[in-house]
Amino acid sequence: MAAQGRGTGGTRPSAGRRTAGGRPAGAPARPGRRPKRQLSARQRAIYRRRRIVVGLLAVVFLALAVFCGYSLVRFAGATAEAVGLALRHDELTALARKEAPKPKPSTGVSDCASADVRLELSAKTQTVPVGGTMEWTATIRHEGSGSCLIDGSDAARVLTITSGDQVVWRSDACPADPRRLLMARGDKDIQSIIWNTDSNTGQDACKEGTTLPKVNPGAYVGTLSLKADPKVASDPVPVLVQ
Repeated sequence: MAAQGRGTGGTRPSAGRRTAGGRPAGAPARPGRRPKRQLSARQRAIYRRRRIVVGLLAVVFLALAVFCGYSLVRFAGATAEAVGLALRHDELTALARKEAPKPKPSTGVSDCASADVRLELSAKTQTVPVGGTMEWTATIRHEGSGSCLIDGSDAARVLTITSGDQVVWRSDACPADPRRLLMARGDKDIQSIIWNTDSNTGQDACKEGTTLPKVNPGAYVGTLSLKADPKVASDPVPVLVQ
């Protein structure tokens, strides 16, 4: 019985069972790492193609962005250059119009030369009272061989009245519209010019409402001449203001 007691007292508690994973049997399983998923060759090929497509799209978008930026810069530069050229063209056109003289109307007939015309002057009366009116007759005769043009206005065919060396009145003192005449050999142009025995050599002679001063009594001489060539002139005609 003593031997049986030793055997009982010396018996070790047996170790608990363990699972294949190394944990005691009946113990809760500890969370472990998920096993790494293995991709098949087909899946790897699909992922590789997707990455290539994404890369190509990125390259295309980048190229488009660069192209658009470059195009905008070129367009802006071309627009600015076009605007500059247009402005320059307008400036040159305006300058050319400003500097170019207006062409004179051409009829194919030349102007009369000094030798083509002869001027004649006569007075309706030889005497006139101070403050009175004297009528002059101005005549242009064509003595050339061919037809020509001449300005028969009072500003081109000028009546000048003098007293000694002093000019007291001129028919061209105020502006006048041109009166172009086509004359052939033997033609003549006759016009009347009125002188109110006044003086129009002052600066205000052509102002509206200006009262011109009357000349003093005395001897005066009228002469008809071409403004473009004063050497072409009529014989002087003396008159008396009294």
